[in-house]
Amino acid sequence: MCGIVGYIGKEQAGPILLDGLSRLEYRGYDSSGLAIYSTQTLSIEVVKAKGRLRELEEKTDNGRALPGTVGVGHTRWATHGEPSITNAHPQATDDHSIVLVHNGVIDNYLDIKQKLTKAGYTFRSQTDTEAAVKLVDYYYKQTGTPLEAISRTMLRIRGSFAFAILFRDHPDKLFAARKDSPLIVGRGKDGQYVASDVPAILAHTRQVVYLGDMEMACLTEKECIFYNIDRDTVEKETVEIKWDAKAAEKAGYEHYMLKEIHEQPAAVRDTLSAYVHDGKIKFGTTKLDWKKLGVVTRFHIVGCGSAYHVACCAKYLIEDMTNTPVDVDLASEFRYRDPKLAEGSMVIVISQSGETADTLAALRLAKDKNVPVIGIVNVVGSSVAREADIVLQTFAGPEISVATTKAFSAQLIVCYLIAMETARAQKKLNAERYQEMIGALEALPDQIQKILDDKERIQWFATKYASARDIFFIGRGIDYAIAMEGSLKMKEISYIHSEAYAAGELKHGTISLVEDGTLVIGVLTQRHLFEKTVSNLVEVKSRGAYLMGLTAYGSYDAEDTVDFCVYVPKTDTHFAASLAIIPLQLMGYYVSVAKGLDVDNPRNLAKSVTVE
Repeated sequence: MCGIVGYIGKEQAGPILLDGLSRLEYRGYDSSGLAIYSTQTLSIEVVKAKGRLRELEEKTDNGRALPGTVGVGHTRWATHGEPSITNAHPQATDDHSIVLVHNGVIDNYLDIKQKLTKAGYTFRSQTDTEAAVKLVDYYYKQTGTPLEAISRTMLRIRGSFAFAILFRDHPDKLFAARKDSPLIVGRGKDGQYVASDVPAILAHTRQVVYLGDMEMACLTEKECIFYNIDRDTVEKETVEIKWDAKAAEKAGYEHYMLKEIHEQPAAVRDTLSAYVHDGKIKFGTTKLDWKKLGVVTRFHIVGCGSAYHVACCAKYLIEDMTNTPVDVDLASEFRYRDPKLAEGSMVIVISQSGETADTLAALRLAKDKNVPVIGIVNVVGSSVAREADIVLQTFAGPEISVATTKAFSAQLIVCYLIAMETARAQKKLNAERYQEMIGALEALPDQIQKILDDKERIQWFATKYASARDIFFIGRGIDYAIAMEGSLKMKEISYIHSEAYAAGELKHGTISLVEDGTLVIGVLTQRHLFEKTVSNLVEVKSRGAYLMGLTAYGSYDAEDTVDFCVYVPKTDTHFAASLAIIPLQLMGYYVSVAKGLDVDNPRNLAKSVTVE
């Protein structure tokens, strides 16, 4: 959701802000804007544009037309009010004395607008953000102090927010504040930065501070001072970002998504290397004692989107390997269904960004009930990483494309390790089987690479079906979980209507949707379920469906049933998801490319869903 970039320093702010915004395009947006304090007019100049960032770049000559060394920039993903220049950020007071950019949702903005209207304020936009900036102005007129005005505003607002704020009366300062929406501060030698995410400022500094909930920051050219809600100064840890800025570049690939698909062998290898040493799983400094996994009475695994599909895979795996039952919930459902978290339960939350609003709410609900939480997360310093009792980091590196690929694969690896350690603690996994499974895990990176090296057949087939109207994915068990992820990849970047079904449910209504030429993709990696799923494929074939099968080399004979078959290397069936997902990612990618769509930034979607 919405991207924020702020800068104060010696350099011209405009080009720096636009460069930062361009690195946040993956978050999704429909409009953009800049606000810069002009040293020529001694005022805050605001320029906004609807549509892609290039419109703003053209309006401002790539930022050079706006003189000044302090400013804020924003890419907006509409929540309140349609995409338009009026509703775009920055939002400002009528005289531009205070200008603010915002990520989040203000739940009580109508109440705030009503109060401010009675106080003489008028409103031009449909946004909740305009209510925020004018509330800051209301309190600033009362107190004359930016920090007090901001803190009072924070206490009055219900909802989530990350703010970057300029005051005309304080042209040598840039202010920031947050609650439940991500915001970082970058410390540089000749300037200071604020941003929604690390890639926006990585070209300028690797020294980052993660702003905490209900905290504020005051940035000047030389320093950053941090405050709690009572305006007392607080000490904050500075984190050095280790990964290379080039890791977030396309490196010669046409799209980030294709690059990230090809980075999966490294993401899997790096995540395994972090936890598997000398043939044994060692969670090390993560505070996770593998023996305690054996006494967990029930796992509750929570995620959104692709993370939910990882959770579904984990459920099948853990329940097959251990005596422990597993509940899987969409985070948005978990937080509202009053889950019964009995003593001995453990909650696992899965999030690439660590800032997913519903997942964070689920984490906090579990902690309120005194249930321990494991956070599986890709971003160090994110909210999930800070708030979970135990953090298991995935080592996928920065993921830019909205459609997740390598983060999904790294999350699967961590879930495999949890399942294996739980089984070992319960004495359900003997030493010989344990070593066999470790060997299978360590073979996965090379097996994924083998699939990538032979992707031309998938590309050909995807091009053939780029004009499809409906595509159905079916499978059983782990294969069903992978069918759901394959279907999601297809629909989110190709805009083809795509659904995944448990294969045994076809005859309970779904089969009525099948007609001549409908593409049905069957995932068939589980030996004990192979014949059952083949039987379901035969049912839809008899009704005119065109069949694609996805199975393992040398394991199963599907050629006589399906019209087109894709094979992946043979592995332990518990880990087949890591291989089966690769052709389905490629399928979705190549269909989108064949249709000429924006693969990395599909319409209406955002990389990190930081609002409910």
